[in-house]
Amino acid sequence: MRKLGCFGFIVAAALAIGAFTLFRWYGPGPAEREITVLIKDGSSLTSAARQLEEAGAIGSAGSFLTFAKFLGDDAPIHSGEYRIPAGLSASEILEMLQSGRTLQRFVTVPEGMPSILVHEKLMKEPLLTGTVAVPREGSVLPDSYSFERGERRAAVVKRMQAAMDKTLAELWAKRKPGIAVSTPAQAVTLASIVEKETGVPSERRTVASVYTNRLKQGMKLQADPTTIYPVTKGKPLGRRILRSELTAVNGYNTYAIVGLPVGPIANPGRESIAAVLDPAQTNYLYFVADGKGGHVFAETLGQHNANVQKWYAIRRERGEM
Repeated sequence: MRKLGCFGFIVAAALAIGAFTLFRWYGPGPAEREITVLIKDGSSLTSAARQLEEAGAIGSAGSFLTFAKFLGDDAPIHSGEYRIPAGLSASEILEMLQSGRTLQRFVTVPEGMPSILVHEKLMKEPLLTGTVAVPREGSVLPDSYSFERGERRAAVVKRMQAAMDKTLAELWAKRKPGIAVSTPAQAVTLASIVEKETGVPSERRTVASVYTNRLKQGMKLQADPTTIYPVTKGKPLGRRILRSELTAVNGYNTYAIVGLPVGPIANPGRESIAAVLDPAQTNYLYFVADGKGGHVFAETLGQHNANVQKWYAIRRERGEM
């Protein structure tokens, strides 16, 4: 009986030690708050374990390596910045490093942002590296893009432009017959004007129809944003357009030229590109602000002039004229 009792004690002790061991590997880690750790390129699991111990994500680098050897797998770890939640277990930390689930940061390009402002935004982001030229206007798809600490700005721009190329190809393949543009490049140019002329999503296809009708009839587009672009490269003008700017012939000003400008005046979003490739079926040739954030549309110059007078009356009421 004494032998059986001793044996039982040994088994119980072994089970307790095993449970404690498993708990140290699978149980909650020592971090009491979220920790960010940057694993540099070329780091081994050993050096990463030391960083994790110094940061307080694990209790012991030595124990972590031992457990990883016997209880983990031999998949390589990935470099990058990791956000480790409070109490994350050692086994979960190893899995995170091996899966490469790095901390993702984002840079957002709003619809209609000109490339000069995209460039400024990227250059001001302190966690990106390297320099990059101003992207070609209209080559960037507005969206939110993830990046990792230390990533090169050129790599981010490349992703933005690849997204535009893919989106444009998909939309061009679905274009409707009878549209006013004959190439994807022209579609981006016209979409950039639509993007700058309205911030109301429901109006995009109607605004696109106005410019489609004007192009087909050989009328000047007379879009204010095309007059401003050569002056500011897409940045806000901050004042009224000068008469000299309205008459300037520079390849962009659609008050002075017939047809599309020589290139985009901003980076249009997916919906504006889709709008010019499938515009609303209307006879509209004119539009003016309605005082509520949108526009009122007209088929004839007489109707348009009446709408303009209503807009002027609204502005006078507001003390803007």
